[in-house]
Amino acid sequence: MPLPFSTPPLALGCAPLGSMERTFGYGVSEADAVATVQRALERGITLLDTAPFYANGQSEVRVGRALRGVPRDRFLISTKVGWLPDPDHLGVQGVGERSYSRQAVLRSIEGSLKRLGVDSIDIAHVHDPESGDYRAEIMDEAYPTLIELKAQGVIRAIGAGLNQTDFLTDYAQHMPLDCAILAGRYTLLEQAPLREAFPAAVARGIAIFAAGVFNGGILATGARPGARYQYAVAPEPILRLTRMIERVCARHGVPLRAAAMQFAAAHPAVRTLIVGMARPDEVDDNLAALNAPIPPAFWAELKARELVEPDAPTP
Repeated sequence: MPLPFSTPPLALGCAPLGSMERTFGYGVSEADAVATVQRALERGITLLDTAPFYANGQSEVRVGRALRGVPRDRFLISTKVGWLPDPDHLGVQGVGERSYSRQAVLRSIEGSLKRLGVDSIDIAHVHDPESGDYRAEIMDEAYPTLIELKAQGVIRAIGAGLNQTDFLTDYAQHMPLDCAILAGRYTLLEQAPLREAFPAAVARGIAIFAAGVFNGGILATGARPGARYQYAVAPEPILRLTRMIERVCARHGVPLRAAAMQFAAAHPAVRTLIVGMARPDEVDDNLAALNAPIPPAFWAELKARELVEPDAPTP
C-alpha cells in the first residue's frame, strides 16, 4: 500500500553521523553530526534515516540530540530492527546482538524511541535481512511483530533495508512492505533492478529509497587513486567504467556527483534518495547537485556509448 506520508526528494543518511571510521574512513564529531541534522531540516530534508547498528547506537543518540526542541511534525524518522546495541559500548562498531525475534524487535523499537527521543517511528526497516540465514525468523517473528506495532501506531510504515537486488525482488513478492531501501544497486555503475526488482516493487506499490548512489564513494570523488567502491578500494573494471563516464561528464560540463544523484532519482520506482552526509556544507552541496542543470545530450551520449542501460529512465 502507498506510504501514509510524503517524503522529500533527498533524505539524510545518518550512518556517518555515528562516526563509523572503520566503514567510511573518517570520523565525525558530535558537534558536526548535530549541525548536519539541523542544516538538513533547515533545507527541507525532513527524512532522517538511521539504525541501531550504526556505531552501536551512537547515530541514533546524536540524531536524537539534534532533534531536541524540534516539533515532531517537522521531521520523519526511519530506523531499523535486527541489531540490539551494547549499551556499555556506545560508538563502538560491531558490538551488540543480531536478532530478528519478536522480543528483539520489541526491544529494538523501544531502544530506538529512547535514543531518538520520540514517541513513534515513521518507518521501521528490517536491517540487512539477506546477510545470514534469518529468513524464517524474519518471516515468522519480525514482520508479524512490525505489523502489530503498525496497528498500534508505534510505527507508521514497514520496510526492508537491502543491499542485494535479488532480495528486493523476493521481499517485494513475499513480505508486507510499504517501502524498501536498496543500497548501492541502482547507480550509474549498476542497473540490475531494472529487470525484475523495480517492476515487482512498482506492481505492489512499494516505495523505493535509493541509497548508496555514489557506490560507496567513487561516483562522488571520481576514479582517483584509492577511490572507494562498496566500502573497499575500487577494482580496475569499476575505475575504468567511472573514467569513461567522467569523460562524458567533462564534455557536457556535468559534475559526476550531480549525474549520479539525478540518474538514480529519475526512475519512477524511486521515491527518495538517501545520501550520507557528515557536515552542513555537504547538505548544501548535495542539494545543489540534485538540482544542477544537466543537458539531455549528456544522457543520450551515455546511452549511445552503452555506459548505462538503454532503457534506464533519465531526467
